[in-house]
Amino acid sequence: MTCRLFTPIRIGALELANRIVIAPMCQYSAEDGCMTDWHLIHLGHLALSGAGLLTIEATAVTPEGRITYADVGLYSDACEAALGRTVEAVRRWSDMPIAIQLAHAGRKASTEVPWQGGAQLPPEQPNGWRTEAPSAIPYLERDVPPTALDRDGLARVRDAFVAAARRAVRVGLNAIQLHAAHGYLLHQFLSPLSNQRTDEYGGSLANRMRFPLEVFDAVREAVPPELPVTVRVSGTDWAPNGWDIEQTVELAQALEARGCSGIHVSSGGLTPAQQIPLGPGYQVPLARAVKAAVKMPVVAVGLITDFDHAESILVAGDADLIAIARAILYDPRWPWHAAAHFGVSIKPPKQYSRAAPARYSGLFRL
Repeated sequence: MTCRLFTPIRIGALELANRIVIAPMCQYSAEDGCMTDWHLIHLGHLALSGAGLLTIEATAVTPEGRITYADVGLYSDACEAALGRTVEAVRRWSDMPIAIQLAHAGRKASTEVPWQGGAQLPPEQPNGWRTEAPSAIPYLERDVPPTALDRDGLARVRDAFVAAARRAVRVGLNAIQLHAAHGYLLHQFLSPLSNQRTDEYGGSLANRMRFPLEVFDAVREAVPPELPVTVRVSGTDWAPNGWDIEQTVELAQALEARGCSGIHVSSGGLTPAQQIPLGPGYQVPLARAVKAAVKMPVVAVGLITDFDHAESILVAGDADLIAIARAILYDPRWPWHAAAHFGVSIKPPKQYSRAAPARYSGLFRL
């Protein structure tokens, strides 16, 4: 019987060897937006894992769009050069396709790194700055309210996404993902809990989708047509009167009509009032609802750590790809172990070709 997890799939013009996606995971280890040796180590070892696609962490399109002062950015020549060095080194030893997630944190920017508490850093403090958002509504009541973006600000942010996308193309990345999830800027425009504008960018669903769609259109137009551009969304805010799966489906259909190559369905992050029913595959029903409404590939994510569980999601038709994050940090050979579990072969780095246990004699193909 064919194992769905290890069958190839196309995302636009990009062919993936299997359906395991390494989700973007912030490392909070950059210096002035520039990748460091940590990123080379981190991305390098993940690129040897056997997954189908590696996604670089949320990468800020402006300095003030960083979640923390230690976030990776792609807003300057120095950022581009650092990213380029990292990608070149990883590519020297791995042919795994690499995508990048472009992001702006909006009102959730200017925070301390997580292991230092993650609280907002006010503008007057070192490493802090004034945040910006659709409306002057802070994420937490104790936070400094963001500046509501005016028309010039909207144009500036949109153009920053375009400039970062062009830098990603120059570096030679294989795909671009726009981050419209987890309560960051594009998601803030989508949710009525954070977007209380009274102009054409607020109010109705069509108005709240307007800016994220404008950003998508601008990026799609700016990069080569064969380069996949995908979007990560939160399927719901998990909060009353917020963004929900019905609105997500409409957004997904609008994105597909504009040439979106795929959609990655996560959830939450918009409000501290969220009530998330955590459990294995808790976001899969959201992916299922989106998949029923679109033809583009759909990625499921969220506490999918068991090999059979991942396979069952694909077999049921709930999604086309499975994204893993913390699971692959804990077990960087998760795809190897999944292949062994299902009795399929996988291509290892030649330097590791003797690593397979004798009981998995057919695991590696060279």
